[in-house]
Amino acid sequence: MTTLRIAAVVAALGVALIGLWTKAWTTAQAQDTASASAVPAPDFSGADRWYNAEPLSLGALRGKVVLVEFWTRECINCIHVLPHTKALYDQYGKDGLVVVGVHTPEYAEEHEPAALQAALRTYQVTWPVAVDNESRIWNAYGNQFWPAIYLIDRDGRLVYRHYGEGNYAQTEQRIRQLLGKA
Repeated sequence: MTTLRIAAVVAALGVALIGLWTKAWTTAQAQDTASASAVPAPDFSGADRWYNAEPLSLGALRGKVVLVEFWTRECINCIHVLPHTKALYDQYGKDGLVVVGVHTPEYAEEHEPAALQAALRTYQVTWPVAVDNESRIWNAYGNQFWPAIYLIDRDGRLVYRHYGEGNYAQTEQRIRQLLGKA
């Protein structure tokens, strides 16, 4: 009987710890920065090449709300996020949202331009994509995750970040706020 009680207590503690850990992870995934404490966003200098656009700079995008999405073509989580990014691009592009994909490969085979072009067609990525084979943009943002979404306000300040899948409604709400549509 004592062994059963100990096992039940250990199981209950395990469930509680998992619940706390999951809540902490979910909370840490998205970070909204008040405009007063926002920092200037890094530029896209260092891209190896661009698809779907001429090279972009944040200076040229001043006055626009910018969604920067770090992804790679073999990351299943990235592939799951792309339809949500496409929906935001389709819905808010006319209102001043600019989406910039940053393809930062994790594996050597992800550097292949033809395979990336095929992925862009397969996943209907029509927004500008910077190829970041040397991780220069990745490092400038201090990024550590695939996928990662950053929002930049009209003044070029980094005001929101989200890592991984999910929080789609929160990301959209922040975009609406930045566009003045909330």
